[in-house]
Parts: sequence; C-alpha cells; structure tokens
Amino acid sequence: MRIDFKQELLKDLSIHKEEVFAKYQAKVFQTQREEYGEGDFFWGIRVLNQRSIAVKYYKYMSLKDTEELLQHNIHEVRFITLIILIEMYKKANNSLRLNIMQMYLRNFKYINNWDLVDLSAPRIPGHYWYESSLKDLWRYARDQGIFGKREQL
Repeated sequence: MRIDFKQELLKDLSIHKEEVFAKYQAKVFQTQREEYGEGDFFWGIRVLNQRSIAVKYYKYMSLKDTEELLQHNIHEVRFITLIILIEMYKKANNSLRLNIMQMYLRNFKYINNWDLVDLSAPRIPGHYWYESSLKDLWRYARDQGIFGKREQL
C-alpha cells in the first residue's frame, strides 16, 4: 500500500491548529475584503511547527504533490510547501531546478503575501535567475503586482 504523504502532511499540520492565533494572523496578513491578503485562511500554526513538518516530509513529496499543496487555500500549507520546494531545489540537478522554477512561476498567484515571497523568492527564482539569466527577472520586476502602478525611476 502506497502512503499518501500529501494527506499525511495535512493531517500532521492540522494537529497544530490554534484558533486564537489564526484570528491574529488573519488580521496581520490583512485578509479582509479589499485588503492585499483577501481570501487567505489560517489555521494558526506556529512557524516552528511548520518548519519541523516540512523537514519531516520534503524528501517524500513529488513535484505534482507540491504543486497541489501550493494551491491550497490555507496559508500555512502554502508556507510549508515553499519550504519543501526550497529543499527540493537545493538538492536538485539543473533539469529538476528548471521544473521547480516553471512550477513556481505557474503558481505565482498563490505566493500572495509578504512572508511567502520573502521565504521563497531569493531561494528559487532569485537563485535560478542569478545562476542562468537575468532577462526574465526584469520582466517580473516591471510587473505592477499588488501595489499598483509604480513611479518611473
């Protein structure tokens, strides 16, 4: 019988839910209507618990599983998934790094809050572009993103 590590990860993660902390996180990450984190949901899981769960599962996760988890509606699931992707990326050959990078960019809309960007951007696209070519970086740098139109420098 094959173990579904994606489901095991979600089950382990749900054990650490804290309702009061989840409400606090929703406020900090501005998840109300018309705020930049609108639509994000939290389970209230402490970062230390998230990191330990990610370390436990990263070597068992497929790229397909991580893509599905990255699209999860719970913020902490996406955070853990990015930790897993970073670990996968560190140990990957160039071909797998390209696949991880492509998957990251395909799912960029789910990397939708400052903590997710701060965690992953330097370690996946930043590293990839630094090691290969910076031309795509400039296209993303010109993107207006959530902060609207930028002034010309």
